Parts: sequence; structure tokens; C-alpha cells
Amino acid sequence: MFADRVELFVKAGDGGRGMCSFRREKYVPKGGPDGGDGGDGGSIIVRAMPDTDNLAPLIHRKFWKAQNGQPGGTSQCHGKMADDIIIPVPPGTIVRDRERGHILKDLKEMGEQVVVAQAGRGGRGNKAFATSTNRAPREFQPGGEGEERWIVLELKVIADVGLIGLPNAGKSTLLSRLSRAMPEIADYPFTTKYPNLGMVSVGGDNAFVMADLPGLIEGAHTGVGLGHEFLKHVDRTRVLVHLIEPFPTDGADPLDNYRTIRKELEMYSPDLGKKRELAFVSKSELPGSEEVAKRLSAQLGFEVKNISAVTGQGLNVLCGNVVRELAEAKLREKEETAKEKRWEEIPAQERAWTAQEPSAPS
Repeated sequence: MFADRVELFVKAGDGGRGMCSFRREKYVPKGGPDGGDGGDGGSIIVRAMPDTDNLAPLIHRKFWKAQNGQPGGTSQCHGKMADDIIIPVPPGTIVRDRERGHILKDLKEMGEQVVVAQAGRGGRGNKAFATSTNRAPREFQPGGEGEERWIVLELKVIADVGLIGLPNAGKSTLLSRLSRAMPEIADYPFTTKYPNLGMVSVGGDNAFVMADLPGLIEGAHTGVGLGHEFLKHVDRTRVLVHLIEPFPTDGADPLDNYRTIRKELEMYSPDLGKKRELAFVSKSELPGSEEVAKRLSAQLGFEVKNISAVTGQGLNVLCGNVVRELAEAKLREKEETAKEKRWEEIPAQERAWTAQEPSAPS
């Protein structure tokens, strides 16, 4: 079972009540205040953890509640703090506040976390209120209330390479050939209903994660065919491998099919339309597929090559091109990060700003 979106109710623990008490011993009948503070409640934390690749384990547990802190005791004893509760999620999970809709944290890396419900602080005991003028205070504090809210967890699969194309273009077959992944494969559209990940080793230290993304259809950017659920997984990829079926069963033109996918990417997000893309005609074992690739190359203005996940034709070329594109993408990301860091290190007064004179009213 796969789930890439769940809603959870989280309630942090309340703080323990402070104690109001006075020291009473055999020879100290009127001792001073000795009420201890209450313990803090437990917080609810969402953390990116290993050994989980989707949100399915959270479907059957919608409510998460941490324990309250223990009340303070006599003799200045503090109440026990409650343990925090950790909600494990896979890297690539976006955590949102359901009511406001804003992002609390984008958990991209393993170990990243966010407190989604802050625990209540323990109340202070009457010992904390003692002063030089008030030596026998009876004031104490109740524990603070722990936060509660509904949160939305949304998984965007993290992969180096995303396989895109219309349904039945051969994406699952290609992934199973290049990696040890075992996606469902059948000769009908929409066999893949959720992303499948596979590790592709090219030799040496060259390896990358490839995601077989569910097939897109026209209108996906508006949500048709669960388009939003599919397109969001493309966000995390660095390179797209676009598979084009040479002889669609509905008799459509492969060029029109290619343009349909490109349009859906650009309509969903301009950034998706700018991602590096490698285009291949799949199923080259079929007679006439090479002519389709040559025609598409001439029509699109760039080379479209043939591959076959059945015979293995062109797969070495595909992997080599992907490795090269990934290296260039990582270099661009590194340069962009360094550029942003240099800008942040420049003192504000030394940064170059440009101001324009206000135009005269017409």
C-alpha cells in the first residue's frame, strides 16, 4: 500500500501543576515554602527517518497525543517531564498546518525534524514566588496547555531521475530492467498508480535513483486523472527521461503525445518546464520505431534516440546521458548555493541597491 498524503491531529502534553507546600519537620514547625515545579509535557515531533518510503503506516493512526508532565512535589521536588513523541516520515515530506495552509517544514534530508505541537511548560511551585517581603507565598501556577492542531503530511518522492510519459509508454518495464525494482507491469494504461523507486548502478561510483512516475494525461495540471498527485513528484527530480510510445494504441501521433506531456508540465509549474529532459522512443523492438525516432528528431530539433527495455538496446546510452546530465545539474546547484552564500555574507550596507526616481504624474 502506498500513501503520499495524510492528515493527522496532534496534541502535545500539558505541563504539570506546580506544588504549594511548606517545609514541616519535627523541629521546624513553620518552615518556608518548598513546593516544586511541575514537569513539562511531551511535544509532538515529525522527523525524517530511514526505513520508510511512504506515509502508509500513518493512515490508521490519525490522532497523536503526548503525555502530560507530572505535578511538582514537596521538598522542592520537580515533576517528571513527559517524553516527546516522534512521528517517522520519509525524506521528501512536506509538513503543513491544515487550517492556515502554510508550510511548517520541508523535510528533505534524513534526520531533519519539526515540532508540530509544542508541549506546555510545567507550572512553578510556591517556592519560586518567595521574596524578601513575601516569605510564605501560597501562589503556584497550573501547567501550561500543550498545543494542538491538524497537520497535513505530503510526500514528494525524492529521486535523481523521473520517468515521464503517457500511460503505457513502457516506464515500469524500463525501471525493472535498469534496477531491482519490481513495479506492476501490464499491457494496459495506468498500471502504475503510485511512484516506484529503483537504484540504477552504472559502474564505478556512478549510481542514481530513478522514479517510475504514474502516467500523465491531458488536463493533468488541472487535476484530471489525479494529475496533481502525479505531477508533484516531478518537483524533486533533477533530470527527466521522457518516454514516447512509437505506435500508440489509440492511433495518436507520437509528436502530439510528446507535446501533451510538455504542456502539462509547463502549465503545472514553469519550473518543471525548465528541467533538463532526455527524450527516447521506447519499444525499439517494434518494426518501424527507428523511423519514428528520426521523424521526431527532425520535428523537435534535437536528437531523440531509440531504446528497448526488452532487448536492452540503447540502455547504456540512456544511462550514460543521465549520468552526464546529473553531474551538470549538481554542479549548477553547487554554484547557485555558493552564490547565495556569498550574497548573504556581504554586509547589508555594502550591497548594491538600485532605486528609481518616481515618475511624474501624467
